[in-house]
Amino acid sequence: MACDSSREGDCMIPSKFDYVVARSLDQALQLLGKHGTDAKILSGGHSLIPLMKFRLATPSVVVDVGRLSDLRFIREEEEDIVVGGLATHHMLESSALLLEKVPVLSMAAARVGDVQVRNRGTIGGSLVHADPAADLPAAVLALNARIKVVGAGGEREIPADRFFVGMLESAVRPDEILTEVRVRKSDAGNGAAYLKVPQPASGFAVVGIATTLSWAGGTCAGIRIGVTGVGQKPYRAAEVESRLMRTSLDGEALRSACARTAEGIDVLSDIHASAEYRKELAAIYTRRCVEAAAARARG
Repeated sequence: MACDSSREGDCMIPSKFDYVVARSLDQALQLLGKHGTDAKILSGGHSLIPLMKFRLATPSVVVDVGRLSDLRFIREEEEDIVVGGLATHHMLESSALLLEKVPVLSMAAARVGDVQVRNRGTIGGSLVHADPAADLPAAVLALNARIKVVGAGGEREIPADRFFVGMLESAVRPDEILTEVRVRKSDAGNGAAYLKVPQPASGFAVVGIATTLSWAGGTCAGIRIGVTGVGQKPYRAAEVESRLMRTSLDGEALRSACARTAEGIDVLSDIHASAEYRKELAAIYTRRCVEAAAARARG
């Protein structure tokens, strides 16, 4: 099937491409191997299609993997919670298993776009797209997730900390497909929260903060904070984390630490918020998110 437009200069009309439905993972990988950087994977379409309409992505071949039901699952293993690459945002937000074991992933998924987007969009598409204002990247960073990809050269696991490379750029190679997201149950902590300031129209994060923490003996025994919407890519607020370890997560110590959420970051400035305003929002929402996670951890 070929799609074309005779009006090459028109916005919102993709350039010519061939559309192929993959019937198996092997077939999808063969197509990627054959066409290389000229091919793009389509899962839910809510990341790729807008880029194609604005011609920010101009693949000559679109490989639809949306029918690969083997990649659409959420399951529990002995040490891990495993989410298939084609699990939709709706599956994440409504999963009883995730709500119990990995709640921050459900919390973030519930804040994605609207009902239509959550019914079609997938975790794999969102993560590989690597939008700096997407919700799920903050959650996988806070969960210390490992992201499994498969390609012609075999499979590999990429730590979430090394997955987001730059603006709309992930560590997934052109011939690879994201198949799983794995989270150790122990990394989910015993308190979690996700808070964000959404853009009014799109719902993307002006600032989004995901926190997982462990609480023991009246202090913070472990904490991870994922940030989206602030910089050129999603990132961990490592300096804030280190300052909050072994503290009671309150008072001036908490405010002072959270004020460093955007420290050393090339902060975005756009029609939704100036860089200075984003820094202030990041500090405020990190504090609120940590407080919410701590309240849940304390019970």
